[in-house]
Amino acid sequence: MTSKPFRSYIICTAPRSGSTLLCGLLAATNAAGNPDSHFHSLSLDDWLDDYCLKHIDYASQEEAVRAIFKAALSRGKGDTDIFGLRMQRGSFDHFMQQLKLLLPGRMSDVERIRKAFGPTLYIHLSRPDRLNQAISRVRAEQTGLWHRNSDGTELERLAPPQEPRYDAAAIKRHMIALEALDEAWERWFELEAMEPMRINYDALSIDPKQVLAQVLSALNLDPSRAQSVEAPTAKLADELSREWRDRFESES
Repeated sequence: MTSKPFRSYIICTAPRSGSTLLCGLLAATNAAGNPDSHFHSLSLDDWLDDYCLKHIDYASQEEAVRAIFKAALSRGKGDTDIFGLRMQRGSFDHFMQQLKLLLPGRMSDVERIRKAFGPTLYIHLSRPDRLNQAISRVRAEQTGLWHRNSDGTELERLAPPQEPRYDAAAIKRHMIALEALDEAWERWFELEAMEPMRINYDALSIDPKQVLAQVLSALNLDPSRAQSVEAPTAKLADELSREWRDRFESES
């Protein structure tokens, strides 16, 4: 960690690890930026569309990327002084490639990120129970429903509703893929000689206010703000998820 006040933070994560919950909690404090996947797509055209920008307005790719990062910085700060970013490992390499276009030269990834966003806190959010994580991913892909609001209404749907169906091969495939994503983060932390703040899904799920207070403290923000924040999302896991888990374990 740096002794200077953090000006940004990056939630280093993988799908179905509770990042939507953590982002919602941090945003609700009105002090920790507006964290989200501001660079999620692997397409520069998608980035431009997301910020209502057009290629034709820029003389070069570098100018376009610079405009995108400026817009993302504004969105990620919200009405605060700190920039929040959720970074899925699958998006990270493309993100760094674009950042290198703006900040060329020989420097580490951490140095380059600091030059772009100021002193940065890295938060590794992971889910130790890989089986439950994979089941959650399979169900989201099958049903199209990725998140619910705390009142049970739909928050994020990416496909028309469909009935979930048990698929052991898909669960196993996602277990392997999700493990690889976390391992990739660990290799990067080691390469950058950096120890992130570590949060796991179980702790966040059991006591979101306590985890939120810990993150606020790490950011040198008032941890008491966490007490007035309610969890913005609801769990999707239910009896069917437990049945799939029991079946998968028995068949394995």
